[in-house]
Amino acid sequence: MRVSSKAHYGLRMMTEFARAYGSGPMSLAEVARIEHLPLSYLEQLAAQLRRGGLVDSTRGVHGGYRLTRHPAAISVLDVVRIVEGEVAPVECVAHDYVPGACIREGDCASQPLWQRLKASIDAVLSQTTLAELVADHTLVQSFAPLPLVASGMGRPVTKEVAHV
Repeated sequence: MRVSSKAHYGLRMMTEFARAYGSGPMSLAEVARIEHLPLSYLEQLAAQLRRGGLVDSTRGVHGGYRLTRHPAAISVLDVVRIVEGEVAPVECVAHDYVPGACIREGDCASQPLWQRLKASIDAVLSQTTLAELVADHTLVQSFAPLPLVASGMGRPVTKEVAHV
């Protein structure tokens, strides 16, 4: 399973808004520059987040977007649900599942596993706030790709990355 680019980019944008919380609106162009993300994609995500009530916008030269609540009051699950929808590893454990839609319903040995996985994912995402992501750099690092392992060497191959 993979996190979609919508969820990933939306969360990256929201962490930038969380960093800027209390210091006025932040432009999407600035988020795009900092996060190296396409502005047009951020515009689409920002519109969804605005409709979902997590951000508001101000027009004009000094305009931009800002969180509607304190970063500690916005969970990662809030963000993901708005830009992606419900997190469900398979259709039959989603809240909008129509009973009887699966021919294996009631006789599926793996459904309890998917239900536990969904509950675990929802718990982690709902218990993690934007404030925690911004404050806890170990959480931010956990979202970074793992270092590559050299073939047959068993040692991580690291690349120096300049942080701007």
